Amino acid sequence: MIGPQRPPCDAAAIRARPCAGESPPAGAGWILAATILGSGMAFIDGTVVNVALPEIQQGLGASASAAQWVVNVYTLALGALVLVGGAAGDRFGRRRVFLLGIAVFALASAGCAAAPGPASLVAARAAQGVGGALMVPGSLALIAATFPEAERSRAIGTWAGAGALTTAVGPVLGGWLVEAWSWRAVFLINLPLAAVAAWLTLRHVPESRDAEAPPLDWAGAAAAALALGAVTWAAIEAGESGLQSAAVLVAAAVGVCAGAWFLRHEARAAHPMVPLGLFRSSTFSGANLLTLLLYAALTGALFLLPFELIGLRGYSPAEAGAAFLPFSLLMGLLSRASGGLARRFGARGPLVGGPAVAAAGFALLGLSAGRDWSFWWSVLPGMVVLGLGMTATVAPLTTAVMESADERHAGAASGINNAVARVAGLLAVAVLGTATLAAQASALDRRLAETGLRPEARAAVAAARPGFASAPDADGLTEAERRDVVAASGDAFLLAYRAAMLACAGLALAAAGVAAGTIRPDPRPASLRAAEGRAV
Repeated sequence: MIGPQRPPCDAAAIRARPCAGESPPAGAGWILAATILGSGMAFIDGTVVNVALPEIQQGLGASASAAQWVVNVYTLALGALVLVGGAAGDRFGRRRVFLLGIAVFALASAGCAAAPGPASLVAARAAQGVGGALMVPGSLALIAATFPEAERSRAIGTWAGAGALTTAVGPVLGGWLVEAWSWRAVFLINLPLAAVAAWLTLRHVPESRDAEAPPLDWAGAAAAALALGAVTWAAIEAGESGLQSAAVLVAAAVGVCAGAWFLRHEARAAHPMVPLGLFRSSTFSGANLLTLLLYAALTGALFLLPFELIGLRGYSPAEAGAAFLPFSLLMGLLSRASGGLARRFGARGPLVGGPAVAAAGFALLGLSAGRDWSFWWSVLPGMVVLGLGMTATVAPLTTAVMESADERHAGAASGINNAVARVAGLLAVAVLGTATLAAQASALDRRLAETGLRPEARAAVAAARPGFASAPDADGLTEAERRDVVAASGDAFLLAYRAAMLACAGLALAAAGVAAGTIRPDPRPASLRAAEGRAV
């Protein structure tokens, strides 16, 4: 085997990964199924909630900033605590922590479904994020603990592919439930999935832990949560109060200071939550920077897309959910093959080409927006190209991260990469969402000036603050003025949406450049890579 050898088997301790030459246990398929269902619940809620957001805004009377928090508080809790979740699994038992995450996520999902207002929904979504932070890193750690190195890429590819297929059902079913019953039903999807995942875990997944795992870094976790929360609040509040607001400036300063303290603490801690030494690896650092850029683009685009589909094109929630299906199906059907290509040719090629193709998908979605074309010509091409780009990227990216870390830091490496992906989404929804609202408001003001709207009416519209792809609910307008405002609001959102999609394309291209400059070529001989690729 090329590369560092693993230590011989030690019967006295269950290690994070199987020993060299060891075969996966007879129940490996059931273990993979349990991890797919568990992590799938955490992944599915992003797309399901995005499709339901327009109805949530209307049903609860939520503001645009509240809609951003419905997405962001989940991502904040997940991103801030996913590192603790990975470390907790290593220390207290991966199976035990994974089961705890399933239970917390299921209870929080029930709380989301019963939420009477925006504040309670945001609180329940935060609890969902805590459950997800326990499940997501545990799923990959359980795979690493079960499958030997020769089988691990195929298992990761299957995990990524099946997770994408599970996610693919979410928007379609969620959109149908919103249309047929209520947005509350989308959260109830998690309850049967949680029951099956818990049953499989209890029946088939053996316990594993690191007997030498260090204590949890609670101080680091608190600093990370404070830094992310303060910066996110500042970005969203800037859309309401402006960048010159004292509260925005103070929150941003608190976030920056907490982030600096976090890095200082992690560098000096005896048992850091983020072992900074991992970033000495060019591949590990580059893969995580790529993750930050590409997942910011993806999350920001998928946050805005339902508003364009429902608000501008007039799609029903079910139709908007179905529009996600080509993207998710491509990832589900081809991710396993993508893992095999990474094994055969190395991760560098897919990690350069995949984000570049995804950038073309973002650009297509932006440039085709607002066109009087059918779904087949305006939405489908962008979703297909985006799906192909992400499919080429996800499995090689996960493999590169896991294989760039040493044996002792498998859980930490998984947790760091998951945290980076969540932080990317958190910042994208906060910053890109706020920028889109600002661009929409500015374009709306220009369009209304062109219509000759009365100054009093323009002031009322400006005070009402439009939501995403919706006209401001201003008082004192005549029927003709209201029609002008609705038409101008649609045009304004279209301009802002196109700019946002092109920004996402730029982020994806930057991710491709990062991969080209940091991901090292595979050192294995071509003959060995070809043989392993065919095996996968």
